[in-house]
Amino acid sequence: MTFCLAMKVQDGIVGIADTRITSGKECMTAKKVTIRRENGHRAVFVMTSGLRSLRDKAITYFHEIIEEEQQSFDKLYKMVNALGEQVKRVAREDRESLEANGLSFNLYALVAGQLENDKEPMLYMLYPEGNWVEVGEGSPYFIIGNTGHGKPMLDRVLRYDSSMEFALKVGFLSFNATRVSSNDVEYPIDVVVYKKDSFHITEQRFDRDDMHRYSVWWQERIAQSVREMPDEWIDVIFNKDQMTLDKMMMGKVNE
Repeated sequence: MTFCLAMKVQDGIVGIADTRITSGKECMTAKKVTIRRENGHRAVFVMTSGLRSLRDKAITYFHEIIEEEQQSFDKLYKMVNALGEQVKRVAREDRESLEANGLSFNLYALVAGQLENDKEPMLYMLYPEGNWVEVGEGSPYFIIGNTGHGKPMLDRVLRYDSSMEFALKVGFLSFNATRVSSNDVEYPIDVVVYKKDSFHITEQRFDRDDMHRYSVWWQERIAQSVREMPDEWIDVIFNKDQMTLDKMMMGKVNE
């Protein structure tokens, strides 16, 4: 499985991707983020989930198209359309044989960044069918891959007006929740940051040891918060049992 998360806030875009690849009982590490920096006015990254063979083939075709038609992409949605066409191409070539062997065509992609005529950074999710949706301010993120465990943290606290630093913290905690609850998402993680109108993407890889103390801090903070949670509602059920026991004992005494 995969954990790829991209978050768009008012100052830019933050992305986090794990690197675990599973094939049967085997696990390996492989990068799931592709970055393109071109001519000082283009900055784009692509994250993918699904079968690795599909990803590699579609991304290879995509790079060829960009190199052949470089001048035609002045807005990011046009580049997303180009990637969608390559995903459809791979589907035509491989879907039938995959399904014949019990595998699904499951290539998803997150495409984010800014091209010269984009007024702001853009973030899209591309589906296996080749169609896409754009992120909205009401829910300013997309996750692909293992999506269930990390969503609650994002839904509770991430907002479009959050800072990029806050988004990165929340994104890490979303990854951490997924990693704890799933054995197919794991370190190292690749973090990418794009600041609005900078046309520059910063990338950094973090290993388990790099983030261990932050994971421990968060685990301790969760436990402490649970202990400090008001418990009047809990007293109701435990006091109810005690009251029932007291009545039973009073009854025996009266007998």
